[in-house]
Amino acid sequence: MKLRLCGPGRLDNLAAKEEDTGTKTPGPTSGGSGRHMRAELRLGEAVTAARPQELIVIGAGVVGMATALTLADRGHRVTVVDGAEEAGRGTSFANGAQLSYAYTDALASPATLAQFPRLWLARDPAFRFHPSLDPDFLRWGLAFLKNGSAGRFRRNTLAGLALALQSRRALHALARRHRIDFAHETPGKIILYRSAASFAAARAIAADKAAGGAEQIVLDADGAVAVEPTLAAIRGEIAGAIHTPGEEVGDPYLFCTGAQAALAASGARMRCGIEIERIDTGGERPAIVTARGTRLPADRIILCAGLGSVGLARGIGARLPIQPMKGYSVTAPPGSAAPTVSVTDAAGRVVFARLGGRMRIAGLADLGRGDTNVEPARLAALVGSARAALPDAADYDAIESSWAGLRPMTPDSLPITRTIAPGVIANTGHGALGWTYAAGSAERVAAIVEGES
Repeated sequence: MKLRLCGPGRLDNLAAKEEDTGTKTPGPTSGGSGRHMRAELRLGEAVTAARPQELIVIGAGVVGMATALTLADRGHRVTVVDGAEEAGRGTSFANGAQLSYAYTDALASPATLAQFPRLWLARDPAFRFHPSLDPDFLRWGLAFLKNGSAGRFRRNTLAGLALALQSRRALHALARRHRIDFAHETPGKIILYRSAASFAAARAIAADKAAGGAEQIVLDADGAVAVEPTLAAIRGEIAGAIHTPGEEVGDPYLFCTGAQAALAASGARMRCGIEIERIDTGGERPAIVTARGTRLPADRIILCAGLGSVGLARGIGARLPIQPMKGYSVTAPPGSAAPTVSVTDAAGRVVFARLGGRMRIAGLADLGRGDTNVEPARLAALVGSARAALPDAADYDAIESSWAGLRPMTPDSLPITRTIAPGVIANTGHGALGWTYAAGSAERVAAIVEGES
């Protein structure tokens, strides 16, 4: 059985429609979603700024590179500064690779708050809570609790959806203009729920998202297997699923390196391997000061450094409510029953995405952990959750690489995109959806830059 949620909150019974018309709704491999993508790629060209400015973007992950490319396309003179030797080497390097434009559910929710006793006692292997007496952590925690009400969860989720849909259009336009090859595909995505309660909550927020422009299909277990036949082995464990045919995947690292090449071709500058000591707002123009004492001024500085943004902002008197949430990924050859559609197992907090000829599996959420060490026990927990969710999705005995990264989480799961000091704009705190939100946030930064000028 299928129920489609689309348009202004309309609920259509697709099974009845298909029986009446004799036609089938395009699936992820039918070309339906691909036609939508190609149409979007024809949308508008870059807008040229009325007064080009000299801009510094701090951070060369997906957020920073999308921001730099968007600003350069508008005629601004852009320099990207990053401490790594190459773009995309931080949190963007090996994340889950899913572009989840419809799955923007905020982390703070009634369901999450109900789990707090289990989280506090470390009884959830996928989500670990590491409390601290640090004042910033305590302030963040209180704000997170306030955002856990049903009303705020809905508001934050729909605000994220609006940004995600803007970001999809913006990313397509960037890819088209610059011919960036980042293994970009539209396989669709299916989210599996293993309890009636979690599935009911997912259906409720999916109905709200439909009014915001998302198109999702509510499925029972048989419907989920019809969309992705490799789920047949776990049919009996599926309480229900949400399928979004238009969801995408792409390699964020390849996007970053492709954007770096595009920036070089446009005349923008990349300054990698530069350690930034602080931001100086005391002169006529803001400037970054490197660890070697070099001062680099600009008309505007855009802070896209993820967790690294917090300390730099603090140095100019701005407090950014961001905490680290550590996640892990592995990349392995596809297994004997590797899904074609991207899959998220909601209960296990694990995602599966085909990325070229490999399977990218990502998950876990260790809130409050600020290191990027790959801990064997936590990596084993991820692989164990993946095996339990989809036993044959990957060759788990032939893992090619493992990785850990830090998601910069805000209490409301929405990025901070605003002016935080004279001439300094923050574009950070994208949480687990940095890849999804990057291009849309870049457009919002451009609007701030050009509005302030």
